[in-house]
Amino acid sequence: MQPQDIQHLIALSRPAVHPSGEWAVVASSRPDLAANRAVGQLWRINLDDGRATRLTRGVADAAPQLSKDGRLLAFLRADDRDKPQVFVLDPAGGEPVQATAAEGGVDQFAFSPDGDRIAFTSRVAEHGRYGSVEGLGPRDESPRLIEELAYLGNGLGWTRDRRAHLFVAEVPDPHGEPSYRRAPQPGDGLDGVEVPTPEPAVAPATRLSSGDHHHTGPAWTHDGTRVAVITARHDTREHDLLGSLVEFDVAAPDEQPHVVVPASAGLSIHSAITTTAGGYALVAQEMGPTGRDFLARNAGLYLVDSPGEAPRRLTDAETIDLGEVGSHLTEPGEGAGGGILAQFRTRGRVQLARVTPLGHDLLTSGDIEVLSHGAGGPRVVAVVATPTSAAELAVVEDGRARVITTFGAALADAGVVEPSEHEFTARDGSPVHGWVWLPEGPGPHPVLLNIHGGPFAQYGVHVFDEAQVAVAAGYAVVQCNPRGSAGYGQQFGRAIRHAMGSVDATDVLDFLDATLAAHPSLDAERVGVMGGSYGGYLTAWLIAHDHRFTAAIVERGFLDPETFIGTSDIGWYFSEGYTGDDPAQRAAQSPMAVVEQVRTPTLVVHSEEDYRCPLEQAQRYYSALKRQGVETQLLVFPGENHELTRSGSPRHRVERFEHVMRWWATHLPVERTDAQEGLSGAAAALDLL
Repeated sequence: MQPQDIQHLIALSRPAVHPSGEWAVVASSRPDLAANRAVGQLWRINLDDGRATRLTRGVADAAPQLSKDGRLLAFLRADDRDKPQVFVLDPAGGEPVQATAAEGGVDQFAFSPDGDRIAFTSRVAEHGRYGSVEGLGPRDESPRLIEELAYLGNGLGWTRDRRAHLFVAEVPDPHGEPSYRRAPQPGDGLDGVEVPTPEPAVAPATRLSSGDHHHTGPAWTHDGTRVAVITARHDTREHDLLGSLVEFDVAAPDEQPHVVVPASAGLSIHSAITTTAGGYALVAQEMGPTGRDFLARNAGLYLVDSPGEAPRRLTDAETIDLGEVGSHLTEPGEGAGGGILAQFRTRGRVQLARVTPLGHDLLTSGDIEVLSHGAGGPRVVAVVATPTSAAELAVVEDGRARVITTFGAALADAGVVEPSEHEFTARDGSPVHGWVWLPEGPGPHPVLLNIHGGPFAQYGVHVFDEAQVAVAAGYAVVQCNPRGSAGYGQQFGRAIRHAMGSVDATDVLDFLDATLAAHPSLDAERVGVMGGSYGGYLTAWLIAHDHRFTAAIVERGFLDPETFIGTSDIGWYFSEGYTGDDPAQRAAQSPMAVVEQVRTPTLVVHSEEDYRCPLEQAQRYYSALKRQGVETQLLVFPGENHELTRSGSPRHRVERFEHVMRWWATHLPVERTDAQEGLSGAAAALDLL
């Protein structure tokens, strides 16, 4: 795989399954170098033979949902102001009709049970900000007076002056008469001639929520009279991570919401669905006595039998984790087996499970990561990532996910190398699990040790562009899930609480040493190390304490827990959660506190608009290296945030690969084979744009 092949990394949305179970709709999304943005459309997939038919031709259509009866299909598409709005079409054919015209665009939406209305959330800007007054630009806005700890969001910016509120809109008839602009009439402007106010092209929505509160995840009750959302309205919300689930009465928009799950339940709620029994199912994490003990808490499935009753956890808190990004719940009909469908994260995989009050059964197995799922009629389907494809649609049957699409075919043709899987024993007897990619040829191959972010995350079995580009260039790639990672139990994840840079560091080094011993083709004298976010932290920590590495790349790093507290969007709770509330204790776990010990040539990579790990972390680290004479460079990407490597502009993603591979080629040169040629073609590809 070459850098420009990121164009073949096709992602798929959560599937919308027709109630017949005969077909489903997904939205594709992929980086496009010529457009320099993500592009994608909606596809109708026949669930018997996998035949895919393109339904729309928008630039970046997304988030398809079918009405309960399957007669309407809604999705998100940008309007003429580049704001995402809900559009509706007949899935049998016809043009989409715009259903919303939210000033701030639509974040999330849901069909009412009868399919006649849509509930959605949209950010409402404070007057005088974000273009709400024509001609008033950001430089001319009034100053912001901040009184809370949480006021920033990575990828968003300021949040307190544009809260997400709940709205309800009527669904237009996609077969109805279009609206037309009234033409001027000869009598317009004469005395006594009344010019009618033109009807809006999109009917206005009704706002249900108010106040200085954020709302997310709209879900209709089964009778269609109320909409539930996740919010935080309790008095201590500025000092904890707790949430509540509340219901708004659609017929009484001025009334205060009814509380279904209060903040006093002690949960951080990720998502919620209504159940046919009249209650709710939640994905949530327990936040402990302080309300912000988030660290390595396995997300669980909770059942609320009826509003006001205490949530019951149905999954084991220690061993079952529903916390993978995008994890959600579905309640299939009895024809599809009933229960609640949920995604279990474990040992580099994500499997689909059916959960009931009596326990759970795994519905899938093997080397997959279930990214999303859906159900309709007798069918359960899932979007899965595999070792050779970023996303495919699969039918779930007979204990496995049977892939029926070929969205990853072009990526496979570009050349994908599958890794070998290992579990080694660390110096204290703890298991360390991971993967090794080997390039072609007998070696000796230079080695790149990759470290994931999080820390409570996992490397998995899905195709990973970082590893693929490196192995195609002739590098062996080693990556593992050290203690602190997700997918191995809650105790494993909490092992580095107030002890970062301890067993996580030794686990990574022990896995590396065992890999070098197990694979004689690897060159133990030429090893580089790199990582992003927490991976940047551990990379910086390792090169200060172990001088075996030929070179390093520290990317979007968490490098100084102390200054992180006051600058990161999550700093007010993350630093103390992981490194403790004592400044001396935090300093003892800080890469900045030991930067003078670094001798390894280090490339520091960061994004200008990263509010998760702010740019100052990289600037201060780079400056310290430079001043003490360490070979170093600082690479800063304008307009990008913490998600550069995953969802940044395609051009920047390719340029980043160019810089990364140039750094390795300088410090860890390899003898290139014919199969490894082409990396320099990334520059040529850019010149063609």
